[in-house]
Amino acid sequence: MTSPLEQVNAESIPLAGLLIGEEERTAIGRVLASGMLAQGPEVAAFEAEFSRHVWGRPCVAVNSGTSGLLLGLLAIGIRPGDEVIVPSFSFAATANAVALSGARPVFVDIEPTHFCIDPAAVLAAIGEHTAAIMPVHLYGHPAAMDRLTEIARTHGLDLVEDATQAHLASLDNQPVGTFGSVAAFSFYATKNMTTGGEGGLVVCADELIARRVRLLRNQGMDRRNTNEIVGYNARMTDLQAAIGRVQLRRLPEWTAARRRNAKFLTAGLQQLVHQDRLLVPQAAPSAQPVWHQYTVRAQQRHQLAATLAGLGVQTRIYYPTPIHRLPAFDLHLDLPQTAAAAREVLSLPVHPALSIANRERIVSAVAQALTE
Repeated sequence: MTSPLEQVNAESIPLAGLLIGEEERTAIGRVLASGMLAQGPEVAAFEAEFSRHVWGRPCVAVNSGTSGLLLGLLAIGIRPGDEVIVPSFSFAATANAVALSGARPVFVDIEPTHFCIDPAAVLAAIGEHTAAIMPVHLYGHPAAMDRLTEIARTHGLDLVEDATQAHLASLDNQPVGTFGSVAAFSFYATKNMTTGGEGGLVVCADELIARRVRLLRNQGMDRRNTNEIVGYNARMTDLQAAIGRVQLRRLPEWTAARRRNAKFLTAGLQQLVHQDRLLVPQAAPSAQPVWHQYTVRAQQRHQLAATLAGLGVQTRIYYPTPIHRLPAFDLHLDLPQTAAAAREVLSLPVHPALSIANRERIVSAVAQALTE
C-alpha cells in the first residue's frame, strides 16, 4: 500500500496535497462506532493537544477559521462603532470577520518583503475609534509581532492574530497565536493540516476569554437550556476533531518537510533572479515560517504561470485583488505595496508530498519559463 505522500506525486505537480491516510480513516471509524458524532470527547482532546503547541493557552475548537476570527473578536468585546486595523493583502475572511462583528475594518499596507502588515502603516492608522489590530501571518510567515505588540500596548489596543495559515510558525521561538488576546487557526482542506475539509480553533490569552468563545460557539450555552448570551452554532464535530488529532501528530514532520522544500527552492531559484524578473521569498532573521505557500514575485506573472502549467507545475495567485477593492468593500485607497503584490505574486508547490525529483522539476521549469 502506498503512503499518503506517495499518492500525491502524480505526473502533474499539484500546488497542494491532501494527506489523508489510514490513521485518519481508523480515527473516523472509532468515532462512528462510539455513536458520539457531535462535539464531544474528541473535540476536548484535540483542544488540549493543540494547546501544547501554544504555550498551554486555552483553545476552543470551532467549525472554521472564519468563525474563529469572528468569535474571537466578539469575545474580547469588539462591537459596532469600533475600528480594527487589518492588511488589505489577505483572504477576504480577515476583513469579513471584522465586518460581521459590527466593527469597521481599516485597511492598511503591507511591507513588501514578507507580505505582512506594515507596523508603520498600523501606527499611522490608529484613531479614536481603533479597538484592535489584526495582523495576518500570511503564507505562514509571522508578522512583525515584536513591533505590533509594542504598538498595541502603547495605545491600549487588542491584538487579534489571524494565524489561519501559520500552524507551528514562530517569531524569536515564540509560537504565533501566543502574542495577542486571541488568535484563530484554520483547518481547511488545503491548510498545513486539516480536520477533514473545514474546521478552526481559537487560542485565547486567558480562561475568561475562552469561556466567552465557548458560549458563542454553542448558542450561548455551557449547559443545555441555560443560554446566557445570544450565540452561534459554530461547533466542531468529533469526526473532525478525530481527524485533527491524527494530523496534529504529523504536523511537525510535515512542517520540517515544507521547510526543506522551501530551502531547496530558494537555493535553486536564487540563481535565476535577473533584473528583478523573479524575486524569491525571504524569511525575517528572527522568524521561523512554515511555508503554507511559497510565493515568488514576477513582473511577467501570467506568462510564467502559463508556461509552468504547460510544464506540469501547478501555481496559483494568492491574492489577485486586495480586499479593499473587492465588491463587498469597494474602497479606493492608496496602498502601493499591496497593489504591487497583487500584481506580481505567484505561489509554487511547497507541500510535504514533494519528492526530490518534484523539487528539481519545479526549479527547472521556472528556469525554462524565464528564458522564453
